Amino acid sequence: MNYENRKLAVNAFEKAYGTSLGLRVFFAPGRVNLIGEHIDYNGGFVLPCALSLGTYAAVRLRSDSLFCFYSDNFADEKIVECDLNDLKLIEGKTFANYPIAVLLALKDNGYSIEKGLNIAYYGNLPINSGLSSSASIEVLTAYICKVLFRLDLDNITLAKICQQAENKYIGVNCGIMDQFTIVMGKADHAIFLNTATLEYEYVPVNFTDSNITLVISQTNKKRTLADSKYNERFVSCQKEKAMYNVENLCDLPSLPVDASKIVRHIVTENQRTIKAKEALENNDFELLGKLMNESHKSLKEDYEVTGIELDTLVETAQRQKGVLGSRMTGAGFGGCTVSLVKSENVDSFIKNVGDVYREKMGFRADFLSVNIGKGPCEV
Repeated sequence: MNYENRKLAVNAFEKAYGTSLGLRVFFAPGRVNLIGEHIDYNGGFVLPCALSLGTYAAVRLRSDSLFCFYSDNFADEKIVECDLNDLKLIEGKTFANYPIAVLLALKDNGYSIEKGLNIAYYGNLPINSGLSSSASIEVLTAYICKVLFRLDLDNITLAKICQQAENKYIGVNCGIMDQFTIVMGKADHAIFLNTATLEYEYVPVNFTDSNITLVISQTNKKRTLADSKYNERFVSCQKEKAMYNVENLCDLPSLPVDASKIVRHIVTENQRTIKAKEALENNDFELLGKLMNESHKSLKEDYEVTGIELDTLVETAQRQKGVLGSRMTGAGFGGCTVSLVKSENVDSFIKNVGDVYREKMGFRADFLSVNIGKGPCEV
């Protein structure tokens, strides 16, 4: 987070609405999940971090009931408007449906929005990458409403409302992890979260002190989460838990003898996440990397949510000097990988993995070295 990003949000506002007098600027991070993939809707443990990258919004109150949305990341959409007195999603695909879904979910939960806003968003988070750009804009919008309209809204309730917006209005059956992590993020800490009870623990992440860099590799494969096979996996898990008569698949105490590949991934990934938390606490990054590698193998062979792009990035990364571990992160079917790389090897890692990927896929991957950041705030 820095002055330059704040200025870009202000510039976006001026581009859309003219003068920037009376502006307030807010930020919400993205997130990366170190391990515990496809676990949050199965009631198990996850180990995500908020990022220093995210979404900014420059905001000004209106005197009427109109909400006007503009994003510099979707500049071709121009300004999208909705009226609080006739609040509904916009037909067709538009980024504005994410903040509108939040307004609808706030209304569903009895929160009153008094007036409209002019909002201009600017994000430095890759879109459709598995770093939760959608949850970032949702949490940011809810946080803005909380502050400007003085809503009595604690952090966990805010996260739940944003999850409801995604489930009910966007149509993605996500768990609570993304929204919770973004709301509760703490610099240089991962969050060990029980997604069934929402009990959580901050775990210090000493990557910098240990000369380790967290590198995100982006496949640049086009995907839409709501249209992907993500919801199919959710439905499959619902069927499996009914067969075992448990509230959540992660309630299974051990791996059943006759377990399907889906159940095998869920049970073993939950166990890996518990071990990963212990590894972080002990600064055992070799073990953490090994668990990340095992996680990707399970996501590829058992849960079947990777694909050639993610597999190419991960398998190439795992062969590079200085790499402790690498895995896909997010929903899969494209998106991003996360790798633990010794800092002195980052440049060669990016070059070597990038070259192999471009040669095999015919298009380039993008790479980001990221820091672990904090939750939403005014900037």
